[in-house]
Amino acid sequence: MTAVSRFRIVAFWEGVSFLLLLFIAMPLKYGLGIDLAVRVVGLAHGVLFIAYVMTLGLAWRDLGTRLGWIAFIASLVPGGTFWLDARLRPDAEA
Repeated sequence: MTAVSRFRIVAFWEGVSFLLLLFIAMPLKYGLGIDLAVRVVGLAHGVLFIAYVMTLGLAWRDLGTRLGWIAFIASLVPGGTFWLDARLRPDAEA
């Protein structure tokens, strides 16, 4: 398994956790007062974000500087990691 393929796997799960945090856990907390949702999903997202940055660092050389920075910025945008995966898929299969 290449560094980029490992990065793509972590990026997928980080993206899922970000969307769960924004669209499920935060509405539960602020709409219904269920604080536990943000604590649990927020912790998982935090761990996955750290893993994202670490695997991005390991794949940086293969991605190149420009794409590496785009990958970092994509992690800050909801759904950005899925957009990035669509861009990386042809490179990963080649």
